[in-house]
Amino acid sequence: MATLVQAVRLALHYAETHLGVTDIFGEDVGPPLGGVFTATQGLAKAWNSPLDERGIVGVAMGIAYAGGKPVCEIQFCDYAFNTIDLLKVAGNQRWAGAANYALPMVVMTPSGAGIRGSLYHSHSFESWASRLPGWKIVVPSNPLDAYGLMLSAIEDPNPVLVLLPKALLRVKGTAEERIPGEPIDADDLSRGIDAPVGDRSKWVPQWPPVEPYFVPIGKASVVRRGDGATVVSYGRHLPMCAQAADELAAAGLAFDVIDLRSIFPYDWATISESLQRTGRLLIVNEDTEVTNFGEHLLRRAIDDHFYDLVTKPVLLMGKHVPGIGLNQEYERNTLPQYNTLRDAMRALATADA
Repeated sequence: MATLVQAVRLALHYAETHLGVTDIFGEDVGPPLGGVFTATQGLAKAWNSPLDERGIVGVAMGIAYAGGKPVCEIQFCDYAFNTIDLLKVAGNQRWAGAANYALPMVVMTPSGAGIRGSLYHSHSFESWASRLPGWKIVVPSNPLDAYGLMLSAIEDPNPVLVLLPKALLRVKGTAEERIPGEPIDADDLSRGIDAPVGDRSKWVPQWPPVEPYFVPIGKASVVRRGDGATVVSYGRHLPMCAQAADELAAAGLAFDVIDLRSIFPYDWATISESLQRTGRLLIVNEDTEVTNFGEHLLRRAIDDHFYDLVTKPVLLMGKHVPGIGLNQEYERNTLPQYNTLRDAMRALATADA
């Protein structure tokens, strides 16, 4: 099965071949490296930009306005903070032009912690991004969704930000998450599309005949079903929530586990329907507290379902600290871990109504 980062690469190859993508660029995106996480190895339209995140976003806007279809990469989301003003401008262009001018650009960037990246390679960006009206923001949690969300992002006439969870980039999908047309043997896929170590000057990728698969932006996925409580997550922590639900099922506790997939627009209808049944809500992400995107969901749950809730809703998130230290203990004590998450789910499901 493909890893999440291989799924991104397959999507970009399909898009440059069939969907009219004209440029795939960013720092070290082109040969010989093909991206620091290898998301762009072997792509025909990939090229290297200077080390200038503002320039990357500005050039993508120009290409899109000139009739192109660019996908650009910010090497780590930590370095997107100095592009906020340009992202704001990109987000307001279709509104300012009465939707007469499309801006079909995709910005992809690795987000979150989990790789012991320390202070400048461990931030989360979704809460900041959610404050940029005009952008669509997606966060996949598995390879198939990464493939489908990337294709949907590329086909969208609006700017779309694709946040790729760093901790999941090397994680393989399950049999149910196989990309249409992907080889069954993961080694066959790797031999075909993963560049060799060392000299790559004569390497030519052998792309499998993958097929179109689109995940609608703004549509959540219910990955576990149960009436005991509603758990909403995305990205890195979604697989942890599903694992905890499976473990707690042995104790007779059943959960709706909802993979949000899209930060904006988000699928409130799915969350709302689940809350009406369970009356209990846990939201989990790795971003820091204080204006965390989960706080918005929490507020809306209270506004819309105050009389449906049978116990107080809970938000499990990262601590409000300037960064994450290199020592793994700092990271473990800063972000929600599996045991903490599982215990929070158990406490929510068993709390007195």
